[in-house]
Amino acid sequence: QVQLQESGPGLVKPSQTLSLTCTVSGGSITTRSYYWSWIRQPPGKGLEWIAYIAYSGNTYYNPSLKSRASISRDTSNNQFSLQLSSVTPEDTAVYYCARFVPGTYYPSHADYWGQGTQVTVSS
Repeated sequence: QVQLQESGPGLVKPSQTLSLTCTVSGGSITTRSYYWSWIRQPPGKGLEWIAYIAYSGNTYYNPSLKSRASISRDTSNNQFSLQLSSVTPEDTAVYYCARFVPGTYYPSHADYWGQGTQVTVSS
């Protein structure tokens, strides 16, 4: 059974960088052919996919966030991380990490999720 756990500061000031880490247990983040993703949900809104890092190390970003987002991994600790720069209050959301299974050409759907962590951007 795969488990994912988000961690990081719950409060970030505007213009700063949001940094979160997802720790994975029960499976390796390098196992073919899974994708490791960050998704967020602002209050009262739907889910928004941010980025993934594939088992191979390849990355892909939501075009609307590409200029500010960076996803990376630490294979030794079986972790992957998100950094989102220049945050504003509109970045306030519950942030989730999740494992996605492959589709034909792209990741298809998430089969495992973390519990989510609240991040508030406020001065």
